[in-house]
Amino acid sequence: MKSSRCSLTDVQRQIDEVKRFLSVTLAIANAHTVEFYTHDVWKRFVAVSPQEVLSAVSSGRDQQGEAQHRAPERSRTTFGFCVVSNRLVDVRELLQAAKAQSLPGLGACMSRDELLRSLRGSESESAEIANELEPDEFMNAKKSHEVQCMSKVVAHLARHCGVKQVIDVGSGKGYLSSFLSLQYGLQVFGIDSSSTNTHGAQERNRKLKKFSRAYQKHAWTKREAPSSFLEATAEVKPELNQDRDALAGSEPQQEERVSVNASPVSPAGETQSELNSGAEELFLSALSADVIQPSSPRVPPGQLSAEERERRKRENLEKKARARGEGADGLFSPLTSYVTAETELRELITELEEAIMVGLHTCGDLAASTLRMFVAKPELSAVCGVGCCYHLLSEDFNPDGQEKPSQAACGFPLSQYLRDQSWFCGRNARMSACLALERVSLGQGIQMESLFYRAVLHVILRDHYSSYKSEKRVGNVYSKAKSFVDYVRRALRRLELDDSKLCDSDIQSYHDAYVSRMDEMHAFNMLKVTLAPCIEGLILLDRLCYLKEQEDVCFSALVQLFDPLLSPRCYAIVGLKSHTKLKS
Repeated sequence: MKSSRCSLTDVQRQIDEVKRFLSVTLAIANAHTVEFYTHDVWKRFVAVSPQEVLSAVSSGRDQQGEAQHRAPERSRTTFGFCVVSNRLVDVRELLQAAKAQSLPGLGACMSRDELLRSLRGSESESAEIANELEPDEFMNAKKSHEVQCMSKVVAHLARHCGVKQVIDVGSGKGYLSSFLSLQYGLQVFGIDSSSTNTHGAQERNRKLKKFSRAYQKHAWTKREAPSSFLEATAEVKPELNQDRDALAGSEPQQEERVSVNASPVSPAGETQSELNSGAEELFLSALSADVIQPSSPRVPPGQLSAEERERRKRENLEKKARARGEGADGLFSPLTSYVTAETELRELITELEEAIMVGLHTCGDLAASTLRMFVAKPELSAVCGVGCCYHLLSEDFNPDGQEKPSQAACGFPLSQYLRDQSWFCGRNARMSACLALERVSLGQGIQMESLFYRAVLHVILRDHYSSYKSEKRVGNVYSKAKSFVDYVRRALRRLELDDSKLCDSDIQSYHDAYVSRMDEMHAFNMLKVTLAPCIEGLILLDRLCYLKEQEDVCFSALVQLFDPLLSPRCYAIVGLKSHTKLKS
């Protein structure tokens, strides 16, 4: 558990190593793809052929023998860059260094299983939290994987800290919140700045609870009347989960539809119902008892005694009163609010006790705000947050000052250690940090033709239009274009420029002139992908360092929660306050 027990000094040393590497290589990550040809980016930064880069990247990066062979040249290079020209001359040396400066290479993170063992401490495996309900019936494979992995960690944190309340910041559509309440019986307050999201989360949770009650009703009806049973209907409407990656265009994933049709089943269909019985029992046994509403045998009203009718009437009135007071969804309460470290949580949540703060893919600055809230609020015992959208982070030491918010604290750097050094990444570098190395390595991700079209368009704008540096955006023109000529005309109209001054052959000639250099762009973007884990690592190490700097935080760690192929933003920051010391 060395990586989980690393000291503040250890984290600062790791930050220094990554910083030294990025001080040499960050210029590549900050180069803008749009300006690739207008600024002759390849020749500015790279002194080898595109084929050499692509070959080295695809060769599996086992470069030990090559490194020894080239050892005499090392004195003239730093991480593969010539110390005189500052251009890349040794691709293999760069790839080796990038791997060494990633979070796994630094030994900076612990596994999910290590964390769970630490939280269990001396408890036996038999004391493990109840069997998990498979959530893939309600959401796509990616979201199911994330929710299942993270919810188990949160449940163990809650039990370790002795709390029953969870605050889910940036809760979005409420998948994690609903699962924590349904699966583990935790009282969850899901906070999102979008009222559309909170309303949708409330409705989705209602349907999921209805689905769980339907299973219970089904089980009872089978026992009472085996020849027939009814199934209720629950549906999770398709939602799109789109990456806002600048370079890696992954396909949007559609949420799976859950539909159980209400229909009587004859004895002839009982074989199929027997196949389903195991799944029903798993569903019911996995759910927390206090979120399942037990169904009693239905008795016609005329057969009830006056005393029983009065009792049921009183019980219904009490249920309605509780529903009004607690919200119709009981253990899950979606709230609409914009939160920062200054937000008074007890004003937002009147029944708040000690709680855990969580965030699943909190966007941009919200991830940093979550950690600031954890540190500032004594009612928060632990935090578990997975950030995303690094390109939306604001930076405090931006030399242009364009991204810095007017009032709120910036999202990077968070630690005093990096703040004292006024470290700055740059927006293009942070966009590169969003790239998914594991996916791209398997041939997924970068849509090269769209990037190529945009870069050549920039050449046309430079040659024929004076406003090529305009702040106006082309947008997603590529998806609608049938050809390069069509793309350029659509883009010019989007930019409110006169496209009639160029004939089709003129436009096509630009494509033909640059298409042979498309491999330069491909190779350059692969270099960006190679640097992505290092930039992400620096951002996450900064957040870990921030927690290490706090006196009342007794435990903090970077934890790999997810499979990076399923969920590229796979690292969580976990922290516990001093009054909830981690078991040895």
